[in-house]
This record gives sequence, structure tokens and C-alpha cells, in this order.
Amino acid sequence: MTHKSFKPKKSLGQHFLADRNISGAIVNGLEALPEDRVIEIGPGTGALTQFLSEKFPDLHVFEVDSRAADIVRENYPGVTVHQRSFLESDLAGLAAETGGRLFVIGNLPYYLTSPILFHVMDCGSLVTQSVFMIQKEVADRIIARPRTRDYGILSVQAQVFGRTDRLMAVSRRAFRPPPKVESTVISYRPGNEDYPGSVADLPVSAAMFKRVVRTAFQQRRKKLSNALKELTGGMFPEGFDAGRRAEELEPREFVALAAWLEEKGER
Repeated sequence: MTHKSFKPKKSLGQHFLADRNISGAIVNGLEALPEDRVIEIGPGTGALTQFLSEKFPDLHVFEVDSRAADIVRENYPGVTVHQRSFLESDLAGLAAETGGRLFVIGNLPYYLTSPILFHVMDCGSLVTQSVFMIQKEVADRIIARPRTRDYGILSVQAQVFGRTDRLMAVSRRAFRPPPKVESTVISYRPGNEDYPGSVADLPVSAAMFKRVVRTAFQQRRKKLSNALKELTGGMFPEGFDAGRRAEELEPREFVALAAWLEEKGER
């Protein structure tokens, strides 16, 4: 099968990038060196793969669609194909094999965007940089600040575990078939000024931190004194204003609250 006869599957959320200039620009956003290992998520018809394979000899792709996997094998024989979901990937193992840096890139299916982002964030500094094309609304949520409509679980975790930059906007007209939404290309790197080592530098376990964040935002309109009552037993750190809602807390305040809870022995 050739890429021209390849019909996108709606069930897999496939929208293939059809603009070579945009494909090249996305790949150029990846700050990897030729000796680094690069992972592409969902190569589809190879819009990014064609550029990636020219720059990075150690290229791995994760593709669940057997038709797309066959296209990559046929057109790019030097690329390692993993015919399964990226969410099943062993990033620690892939990083250990190379002994060098690991980078991730992809035009993400919209319905899998959040799970993939959380998967990469959970890996901390294992992944040096990720470049993803995602729905514009999701990019807005990632960088949203407190007291805004878009601020939520994804915002807090992304801003605690790393830093995100917008690289470029991509019109729906650049895809085949055109999606109903606009897209944004982002660059995500683990670590920031507060926690340079990402997950490893948190003063609390990632599990407890995520539990507090998710519990708080599950009832985002309630005051934290009520939303977190079952988790905290009605107790909060001295000086903590529990009369606020989850959307009013800075990311670092969630970290501090989770660390306090963990120190108290709450599980």
C-alpha cells in the first residue's frame, strides 16, 4: 500500500499532515543530535518520518495501525518499528539501551493526547525533549495560569514536572482529512526553576501529588475545605487558606500541600 491510497481511520483519530514545509518545521523544533535516540508516535503515512529518518539514524516509531507500520517498514528500512501503542512503551528500557539522550515527537491523535502527555511527564528526565502537535485547546490548558477557565489538572502537572513552549500554530487545512479544530506544536522539557530534576526533585511522591491535584479538581467549584475534606480529614497546614478553590492555587502550592499530607502519613 502506498501513502496515497492510505485511507485514514476515524476510529484511530487519524488526520495526516499534508504540508511538507510544516513537517520540516516541526522536525526542526526537535533539538536532538544525530547520535540521540528519537521516538516518533504514530508516523501514519510518514509526513514526519521522512525528515526524521534523514537526520536521526536511531529512529524508533510506535504505530498501532498495521497499514501505516508496513509503509514505514517499506519506505524506511532503517527505522525500528514497534507495532503497538506508545502508552505501552518502556521508555526507561529504550533510554538504557542507547545510553544517551531520548527524544519524543509526534502528531498526536486528539483522543490520546492527554494520556500520552501524562505518560511522558511521569518519565521525568528520561526524555530530554518532546515535540508534539496537539489540539490548540489542549495547548491552552497546558500553559494556563491560575484563576482562568483552562487551568486544571493538566496545567498543574505540566507546570510542576516541566516547562512547555509553543512553537507554531498549524491550520486545519494542512491535514488530510481536515480536523474540526486548529492545532498547535509544543515543545515540552522536564524540569524547571522550582524542580530542575522534574519528578525526582519533588519533595513528595508523584503519586501523592497527583492524588491531591486530581481530587481537588474533581470538584473544582467547591472550596478546598470541602473538596479535600476526605483526603485531609479537615486539617490543613498552618496559614493555608482552604477557603479557596482548586483553580486559585499556584502549582507549587499543590506540591507543598501534598508534601504536608504525605509527611502526616496520609495515603
